[in-house]
Amino acid sequence: MNNKLQQLLDNNQQWAKNVELETPGFFEKLSKQQTPEYLWIGCSDSRVPANQIVGLMPGEVFVHRNIANQVIHTDLNCLSVIQFAVDVLKVKHVIVCGHYGCGGIDAAMQEKPCGLIDNWLRHIQDTQFKFRRQLGEINKIEQLDRMCEFNVVQQVLNVARTTIVMDAWERNQELTIHGWIYGLTDGLVKDQQVTIASTAEAESLAIRFDI
Repeated sequence: MNNKLQQLLDNNQQWAKNVELETPGFFEKLSKQQTPEYLWIGCSDSRVPANQIVGLMPGEVFVHRNIANQVIHTDLNCLSVIQFAVDVLKVKHVIVCGHYGCGGIDAAMQEKPCGLIDNWLRHIQDTQFKFRRQLGEINKIEQLDRMCEFNVVQQVLNVARTTIVMDAWERNQELTIHGWIYGLTDGLVKDQQVTIASTAEAESLAIRFDI
């Protein structure tokens, strides 16, 4: 076996040993139930590991990741994760977490052909068009980071507008959607103050950003 892959297996054994020493019976208990309160929708970027950056253990957060943390209404993968989290696991919080310096957003804004992924990046370009007025008010250097923030706002609204979430709110299920962004240069998560817990709040958010 490749030495690097063997190192991963060795790391796993040491990690499992350490967890079990710190919390005896952890894995046996974890294997019998999954009761997270959080659904994390984040970017696939290897520098943004969901559990680690918020200090959560396995079993505490249900995770879906894709390039540029998109929530697209034809993406059955993402929608299935949301439905399972909301309808089965009964999570109380959905966290959409983007990050500054996102490569997917940068590629979309550069409009350079990248191949198959261009079809995915088109959704980001649609979001960019919605926020064209706000982006036009700042210089080019700042636009990428601002677009990373605006993308989170759009994806929070996209989550809120799924039939899954609207049905949950209709039956008065406790469910709140949050928009966060992570800084690669300092390791800190920033709340973007776009938290919503009802259809009415979702529409107010859309009005606030004029989208």
